Amino acid sequence: MNIQSATFKKGIVGDDEILHDETPQVAFIGRSNAGKSSLLNTLCNKKKLAISSKTPGRTKEINIFLINETHYFVDLPGYGYAKVSGSVAEKLYGLINWYLFNSEHRPKVVVLIDAFVGPTKDDLVIIENLEEVHKDIVIVLNKIDKVKSSKRLKRINELTKQFSNHKVFACSSQEKIGIEELRAEVLG
Repeated sequence: MNIQSATFKKGIVGDDEILHDETPQVAFIGRSNAGKSSLLNTLCNKKKLAISSKTPGRTKEINIFLINETHYFVDLPGYGYAKVSGSVAEKLYGLINWYLFNSEHRPKVVVLIDAFVGPTKDDLVIIENLEEVHKDIVIVLNKIDKVKSSKRLKRINELTKQFSNHKVFACSSQEKIGIEELRAEVLG
């Protein structure tokens, strides 16, 4: 499936009318610097649609993008390590928690895991919590290009087995690995 149009609609910090207009939502979540914004840009074939940064904690709002006039991509702040104060980190955690667990919104949730680092404690907790509330979860083994090519298939198989209850996609924004397959899944 191709993406013909992708536009930034708005950044929100709580409930907003845009979330209630019946447009299907696909939420991207992962630890800080897992590559959420870069992956979103690659999926949409736009270099600067979502602002990415090497500094953890860049995204401080829920950013909403309208895709093909049919879906919203929802770029959530990262969890875990971020270069922000404790009170800001707490506020970001509250925002993520509200959207995923305490609002009536039912997005398909794309959880990004750094394929090189592997799932962190925070990744496992978020996945477990999403499972408990029966969210539709897709696991992305992001930055697969960082794993040596000779060890890549073994790494993908290990992580696919670990997350066998979910659809798993190995992706790389840099090398465009798995992008078409993921795009078809999230827009299908």
